[in-house]
Amino acid sequence: MSPAFSGNGFASIEWRGRGLQVEYQWIQPERADAPLLVFLHEGLGSVAMWKDFPGRLCASGGFRGLVFSRPGYGRSTPRAPDEWWGVDFMHRQAQEVLPALLQALGVSEAPWLFGHSDGASIALLYAASFPARVSGLVLLAPHIFVEDVTIANIELARTAYETTDLAHKLGRYHDDPDSAFWGWNRIWLDPAFRAWNIAADLAHVRAPVLAVQGLDDEYGTLAQIRGIAERVPATRLVELASCAHSPHRDRPGDVIAETVAFIKTARSSQP
Repeated sequence: MSPAFSGNGFASIEWRGRGLQVEYQWIQPERADAPLLVFLHEGLGSVAMWKDFPGRLCASGGFRGLVFSRPGYGRSTPRAPDEWWGVDFMHRQAQEVLPALLQALGVSEAPWLFGHSDGASIALLYAASFPARVSGLVLLAPHIFVEDVTIANIELARTAYETTDLAHKLGRYHDDPDSAFWGWNRIWLDPAFRAWNIAADLAHVRAPVLAVQGLDDEYGTLAQIRGIAERVPATRLVELASCAHSPHRDRPGDVIAETVAFIKTARSSQP
């Protein structure tokens, strides 16, 4: 049986002139000397959407974990109905929201960031903005630029949300499914977002990187993780067969094994 989360609650932060409540859960916080993994969810994710994966990973590696729902997601403060996110929304999450949350929770060490999809891109941007404040990155299906296949499938998601019970299904993981879905969907489908590209930011990343992508990823091609490896020398690539956009769901055992080995190796080489 997977270990239970050991603590949860809401952290208060200020962002965009508003006081927000950010849902979080700790995993094994009593392991004071263990590496801390901070989990950053996908564009429609939340604490609940991770299910038992963070607990399984932390149990396998002997890690501590921090899982949270970004504002607009899960049980965190929803996005205001008239709030439209800009092209820089991932930069703002990396440079404003994540630092504010870590400060509110008293995290002063340099954690390991474990990000999926949009969360992986946010992890990269945090590492580029604050090189000394991150120990390493584990990136599942990250985006560093916009591809046609990504837009095509996000358009399909919009149709599904408008014509099927997708909103009801997302309600299992979000107090306000409209907040989560439209915040993500509208900006990705905004014509201005087609020019979004963070490749230049990667020159500032100093932390070691494990980049994982499925060969059947419906939201991106291998050009994404290979583009990271071209720009961040300390990158290990893992390309998984029989795996789509969510490697931690499609191939959890492989992701856990690769992550544990990566962190163990990286820590052994750090001063």
